[in-house]
Amino acid sequence: MEPTGHYWLSLARWLASHGIEVVLVNPHLVKRNKENRDNTPSKSDRKDALVIADMVKNGYYSPVRFPSETYEGLRILMANRETVTKRLNSAVNQIHRWVDIVFPELRQVFKILTCTSAIATLRLFPLPKEISRLSTDQVLAGWKQFVKRHAGVKRAEQLIALAKCSVGTTQELHAYKLHLGQLLEEYDLALRQLAQIERELYLILERIPYAKKLLEIRGVNVTSLAGVLGEAGDLSGFAHGNALLRHAGLNLAEASSGKWQGKMVLSKRGRPRLRHFLYLITMCMVMTNPEIRALHRYNVEEKKLKRMKSIMKLCGKVARMLIGLAKSSEAYDPTRVFPQAA
Repeated sequence: MEPTGHYWLSLARWLASHGIEVVLVNPHLVKRNKENRDNTPSKSDRKDALVIADMVKNGYYSPVRFPSETYEGLRILMANRETVTKRLNSAVNQIHRWVDIVFPELRQVFKILTCTSAIATLRLFPLPKEISRLSTDQVLAGWKQFVKRHAGVKRAEQLIALAKCSVGTTQELHAYKLHLGQLLEEYDLALRQLAQIERELYLILERIPYAKKLLEIRGVNVTSLAGVLGEAGDLSGFAHGNALLRHAGLNLAEASSGKWQGKMVLSKRGRPRLRHFLYLITMCMVMTNPEIRALHRYNVEEKKLKRMKSIMKLCGKVARMLIGLAKSSEAYDPTRVFPQAA
């Protein structure tokens, strides 16, 4: 079958439970092979079935490997986290828009509108008309409800002074205030859900034998490791780090013909989320891990590689490191993993 969307999952599990072998064909290859039959780009269900059957006959398929319950849980939680993160970013962007329309001077008081004092201000007295009626002590008392170490007396005086001469809109303030309340509710809900997902991810990673060892590496955090394991499954089942790179679509591909030789590019014929999290782990390690930072500097300054080419090369190094540590019982030793940096 062709794994488009989620429609094939239930049928594949039911067939597998009845002892029937299930294999998958790549939708990209199906699209490429549909002209092999009749040399036309036409498409129909009957033709697709014939193309898929022909691909299976020629061996262009992969067997279905359902992940264990632990790794499937990681994948579900990380997909949910992506959805919640998008909602959180949308709420933050709309809060910024609301401030620009109703109280643009608030940015002079708080550089970051999502800091604790700024959110407290938006909850208690969001409209400039309301702030202009308050005294400094009343503003400070409101901030103390949400944070012990509040913004300070000078900032409260600045807030009141700017509110009195605000150029924000003065029309339909009741509707704007209602809109802001709903945005803050969406913001709070997304933060609570993200915190809950983080706790669940940590509990699941505790059940994976080699996860604790990987989390001890500087630059590898719970979120990025959960993303890799959720998309790739059990890392100890990979024969080599290059197999993980191919699964992620980070393997190199070349297009050459005769004397013409094209550039080496990433194939991107794998899981995009796995590529995303491998890239995040590599970037975090470049910023926080001294060994891989030294290796990145060596690639750029000594080997004269472009920075992005060095990052992609380090992605392969990180993938091989993850597979090696998952398959062995040894702890992380930077001198063995990155001997060039040492």
